[in-house]
Amino acid sequence: VQLQASGGGAVQPGGSLRLSCAASGTFFSISDMGWYRQTPGNQRELVATITRLRSTKYADSVRGRVTISRDNAKNTMYLQMNSLKPEDTAVYYCKAAVTRLRGSIATTDDYWGQGTQVTVSS
Repeated sequence: VQLQASGGGAVQPGGSLRLSCAASGTFFSISDMGWYRQTPGNQRELVATITRLRSTKYADSVRGRVTISRDNAKNTMYLQMNSLKPEDTAVYYCKAAVTRLRGSIATTDDYWGQGTQVTVSS
């Protein structure tokens, strides 16, 4: 199972970006998915999460500016970020809880994408 994050880049304050995270490989299903971000010297922090039924949660720092969504048919998650601020600068990682079947046994593990850099600067 691989998660491929993309869509990062450099934007000016007030700009927008749309991140994508696509899951590939052999698996049964994906349940919870989420976006996290990390800056040098700091712990990775939650940005937003979404369940398979599209229930969402957001960090207070991004609520109202960010929208998380997913396309279950494409095994892809998105993060639409608007009104970006310099403090949003970070490496953004996606995570997914993936269930695989081994015979009659189902196992669910968390997988992480490789990260995509978002830089907000004038």
